Amino acid sequence: MDSLDKGTTPLILADRATSELTFTLYRQGGKVVAENEVAIIRATDLIKQGKIIAIKGIGGFHLACNAYVESVVDELRRRKNRPQKPLALMVKSIEVAKKLCYMSEHEEELLTSPASPIVLLQRKKEAPLPRTISPGLSTVGIMLPYTPLHHLLFSTNEVQCLVMTSANPSRFPIFYKEDQLEQLETISDYVLTHNRTINFPIDDSVVRHDGENIVFVRRARGFAPNQFDTTVNVNDIIALGGNQKNTLTGGKHNRITIGPQIGDLENEEMIAFFEDRLRQFEESLGVNEPYVAVDKHPLYASGLIAKKLKRKSIVVQHHHAHHVSCMEDNNLQEPCLGIILDGTGYGEDGNIWGFEFLYGNATSFERLAHLRYTPLPGGEKAVEEPWRNAVGMLLSYWPEEGKDLCRKLFPDKVQEINIIEKMVAYKLNTPLAGTCGRLFDAVSAILGICSIATYEGEAAEKLSDYMYKVGFERAETVYAYDVNMNRDERIELDFSPMIAEIIQDKFHQQPLTKIIQKFHTTIVASCVETILTLVKNRPSLRKTVVLSGGSFQNMFLCKEIKKDLQREGFNVYTHKHVPCHDGGLSLGQLIIAAHALSNR
Repeated sequence: MDSLDKGTTPLILADRATSELTFTLYRQGGKVVAENEVAIIRATDLIKQGKIIAIKGIGGFHLACNAYVESVVDELRRRKNRPQKPLALMVKSIEVAKKLCYMSEHEEELLTSPASPIVLLQRKKEAPLPRTISPGLSTVGIMLPYTPLHHLLFSTNEVQCLVMTSANPSRFPIFYKEDQLEQLETISDYVLTHNRTINFPIDDSVVRHDGENIVFVRRARGFAPNQFDTTVNVNDIIALGGNQKNTLTGGKHNRITIGPQIGDLENEEMIAFFEDRLRQFEESLGVNEPYVAVDKHPLYASGLIAKKLKRKSIVVQHHHAHHVSCMEDNNLQEPCLGIILDGTGYGEDGNIWGFEFLYGNATSFERLAHLRYTPLPGGEKAVEEPWRNAVGMLLSYWPEEGKDLCRKLFPDKVQEINIIEKMVAYKLNTPLAGTCGRLFDAVSAILGICSIATYEGEAAEKLSDYMYKVGFERAETVYAYDVNMNRDERIELDFSPMIAEIIQDKFHQQPLTKIIQKFHTTIVASCVETILTLVKNRPSLRKTVVLSGGSFQNMFLCKEIKKDLQREGFNVYTHKHVPCHDGGLSLGQLIIAAHALSNR
């Protein structure tokens, strides 16, 4: 997949028909406080006084407040219903950013690039930022002013650093219309708006640099929509992505257009927002009655929408799409191995996959190895409350001893543990899962880091953050694990010995950083050993490996697995232009659908 350009496609994000740009500052009740230059000066004064201002940008409204005042940050979190998820910061200059965070040359280059993304940086201990900016994390997201209005807000030396986060309650679509001012008043003290219509709402991009490449956490403003050439005929196909971190990808002849990240399709408002974006996307591509590629999960909103619109659908397995997404991102066509690590994906056997070793290409794939399944009591409830996931795992591994361990680990959950025990025994609302995301969640809960998640990936993210404390170095030893052959002649990884050792290390009060370092090193060792075993058993397998899935946002896993496999003579590929998480799913779906249609 070759990028045609490094910026976005020529798409009008805001209406430029109005010759004169004007600004208006409103207070609650819709009363005009000031206009134009006075409105900007007044807004700056109000921020200094501790007020929360909704500010209209080029892709939607932001909520802005003084980032140095903890009580104001806490109030913004309360109004936005965002108790733990990190908040982005906008700083006056690169010099201010360097006072707050460590910064490499690559990171500075990203921060000052024309795309102006939010860049995830390691915070300095002495930085005068409230811990509530990014609770439980060593990193903070920083961006520089990227519109004239932003620069005017920072025109005095009194404003150095602002929280600048999307002005919408968590889990809801970005606010971008003037008729949403009344809703904005419920979460802000004042609204600073302008007279340009936003035609295409778009979030800020979020990126990090791993020392070698840019890693997309959210691919949006400045990077999307973007177009790429491909060797496949993708004409009149649109891929609808997944339920989380949703994106749309469309094809016209041999050209691919990847849209910006839309969000998580988990409520009616987000689904309606997705349908609007789909209509706009089809119009901008000039696609007529397209085929649509959808995820295999029977309850994903994108698939249900395709049925409602009576579109001709091509169903694609989740992890196959991840595999092919990374292949296309690296211009690979021949069958190859893939390690796909993520949180959730509907498997061919009806179970939840997410720790997968595949072999194949866009035409077909084979599942060669996976993680041992464990019950997920309550399904989605166990994802939101990782302690439930841990309890299900322990009861599955050791039905008698596991219950005692659960009571020791979670002494305030004894009644719930008794209920979960029956759910697991009778298989009531307890799907089977074998995913990297749920494994990280369980360890996070067991170690007391995160038992209740307030945002997707929180438990795993806070667990992995401890690797900053050891400089992303490997442990000298690994925990025990088993590599077994199951009845389907597939390799099955069993981490129950590791979980037992982790629990004992916790009970013996071993340092958390040492436990987490050893856990990470064990995951790397197990993945590499599985690949080596597969190739030993089947020498005809090509020694090319792609790494995909949301768990590869973990820099340690990605770099160490890649390094170890390269040392063993493998060609290893990671994502370049699209995210490794579900934001890159639609690219793989599109390519698989195109091959399916050509084979027909």
